[in-house]
Amino acid sequence: MTLSENPSSPDPWAPPPEDRPHDPPPFAYPAMVPPAPGQVGNGLGVAALTVGIIGTVLGFLPFLFWLSGILGVLALIFGLVGHSRARKGLATHKRMALAGAVLGGLTMVLAVVGLFLTVMFVKNAVDDARAKIRARHTPTAAPSDPGAQRPLRFGQARKYDDGVTVTVGRPEPYRLDDFAVGHEKGDLAVQWKVTIVNGGKKPIDITSALPSVRDADGASAGNIFDGDGATKPFSGTLLPGKRAVSRFSYSVSPGGAKEVQLEVSPDGRHEDAIWAGPAR
Repeated sequence: MTLSENPSSPDPWAPPPEDRPHDPPPFAYPAMVPPAPGQVGNGLGVAALTVGIIGTVLGFLPFLFWLSGILGVLALIFGLVGHSRARKGLATHKRMALAGAVLGGLTMVLAVVGLFLTVMFVKNAVDDARAKIRARHTPTAAPSDPGAQRPLRFGQARKYDDGVTVTVGRPEPYRLDDFAVGHEKGDLAVQWKVTIVNGGKKPIDITSALPSVRDADGASAGNIFDGDGATKPFSGTLLPGKRAVSRFSYSVSPGGAKEVQLEVSPDGRHEDAIWAGPAR
């Protein structure tokens, strides 16, 4: 047997060991970093952002302000709770939760503005309808009725011939919340309670019972709306023997508050009654 045929002998033609190609190292998997203990995804933050976006879109649609307000409250709550959990390290997506809370607050403001615009739209429509009705019908109150000729004082009642009675309470100062609209800086926020009693035999639609207020200078006072019920318009039909109570707030200038005139009718068929007196 020759040297080259001996399998155990080294190959004389083989390159030196340092010149031989090295085998590739085995594949190394990247080390897995375990998540922080107790930290999970921020579902509340995702919900806040989603609900906030939907509420903001609905806030720009007419007559959907009430749904926008509900979604705004939910988005604000979800966002604040989700942001708090993220700050404590219990959840992720802190910025998403904060964005949802901001959208929730914006949606609530849009809901208040939508309420204000809706009431103004309804008031203008009611005024136009009332003018057309009065052109075709004779008012319930006769011209000889003393109550139809002179203003009433706040706290007094106006009783119509068919048994319907309207009472406007004495003015009270109103404390505004942070989302109030319709109030002018420097003015007085004044609220009146209006009570309608149907002592007649027929139902009456009290949706159009929206007071109008003028100050001592003859300027119209603006309605105030907020989230705490500065103004709560009447709605629906008042059946015989029933009563309805609502509150209306207005922005009155300090100089014009010495003598304020409030005018309201229980519906479009009854003549407006007038109350007058100081607003403070």
